[in-house]
Amino acid sequence: MRPIPMILRISLFILLNHLLPLQAQDVTTGYLPTSRILFIFDASNSMAGQWEGARKIDLAREILFEMVDSLEKMENVEMALRVYGHQSPVPPQDCSDTKLEVPFSPSNASRIRQKLRFINPKGTTPIAHSLELAPEDFPPCGNCRNIILMITDGIEACNGDPCRVSINLQKKGIILRPFIIGIGSDPGLKETFNCMGEYYDAPTKKQFREALNVVITQALNTTSAQVNLLDSDHRPTETDVNVVFYDRFSGVIRYNMIHTLNVMGNPDTLSLDHLSTYRVKAQTIPPSILDSVKLTPGRHNIIGMDAPQGFLLVRTKRGTAYDQEKILVKKAGEHQTINIHQMGNVGKYLVGKYDLEIPIYPLMIVKDVEVIQSYTTTVEIPAPGFVTFSAKQPGAGALYQLNPEGDQRWVMNLLESRKSQGYYLQPGSYRVVFRRADLKSTAFSVVRDFEVGEGSSEIIKFY
Repeated sequence: MRPIPMILRISLFILLNHLLPLQAQDVTTGYLPTSRILFIFDASNSMAGQWEGARKIDLAREILFEMVDSLEKMENVEMALRVYGHQSPVPPQDCSDTKLEVPFSPSNASRIRQKLRFINPKGTTPIAHSLELAPEDFPPCGNCRNIILMITDGIEACNGDPCRVSINLQKKGIILRPFIIGIGSDPGLKETFNCMGEYYDAPTKKQFREALNVVITQALNTTSAQVNLLDSDHRPTETDVNVVFYDRFSGVIRYNMIHTLNVMGNPDTLSLDHLSTYRVKAQTIPPSILDSVKLTPGRHNIIGMDAPQGFLLVRTKRGTAYDQEKILVKKAGEHQTINIHQMGNVGKYLVGKYDLEIPIYPLMIVKDVEVIQSYTTTVEIPAPGFVTFSAKQPGAGALYQLNPEGDQRWVMNLLESRKSQGYYLQPGSYRVVFRRADLKSTAFSVVRDFEVGEGSSEIIKFY
């Protein structure tokens, strides 16, 4: 085993484990998950050393007994015990010496106390390996807060990397933010464990107990919060939007809900886990995002997000010719499509200006359409005319729109496999160029100019 620093160190990890994404009903006012605490207890040979007139293992066991006694009386709390360094003496070094001694089950506090009474320090300190195995100690549960609490008097002794293990588990969404309590004043202890989470210094038994109580309180207490979706006047009136809470470190979805105003007209109160830092996304169009949301435990947290919204309606002045068309909506001046909007339907968007790409003939671009708070902005498209192109034989052709200066703007190529084909076209002046496929000379190209009016019907023949 590696040499133990001269000043006693007892480190405590509390790692919140998220196995399954929480459902929407789990994050309303009545959210009450089961908190499952896995104790990982160091019984390596260095725990036989002295601290404040007693063996380290005896003092650590005494503090753990007090904690088990307290947790035993709490509702919705379950416990389990994993021990390492208690089966194989050193030398030689057995880096697989870790075992789940008491699995999770209701009312097993007496079994945990009994197992702890008869454990004696023997072996080495495989911290990383114990952390690697710990997630398997939690049976599957969709509404549980899974907590790992590790007590040790030394650092990793088996060439493992507890920081790497912890970070990998966090990135996978298995373990969330850890807490570390170190007894002693060795500055190297903070450097060793700081990569895992928040460090608490406790140089005496009294301070260790106080720090432990603080961490346990933080780990077990839920925190209330509300999400204020703010309108243009900074009032929390916006609602009925999907709000997603992501763990910022792992990217795992922690909560997924439809924002609600309660019967009093206020944003609904949520019970959230404050041990995560969140990336909150309100699925407005475009999305509203807060990147780093930290909750303060023991108080009601208000999460404010700018989400002022208005409405957009795109329709034809008369008729239903375009009712199934899909409109590409982009933020004004940008190229990325943020939504596909159906003609004739009302959609909700953040206040601002948008460019619309309407896939009709000719392609229509409407720029700087302004959406205003709680107001329906209506864009009306002229009713199209219907034009039929007819020939005795299929052929190649192209359709152009004419502008007042006499230039032609390409609209489409005609289908070469059809004798007759019809299209809705916006009112305006057009030119069609066509040659039958069976006539093998450019001299047979035909050019026709024509007009399209609102609601008109035209047949262009090539005979």
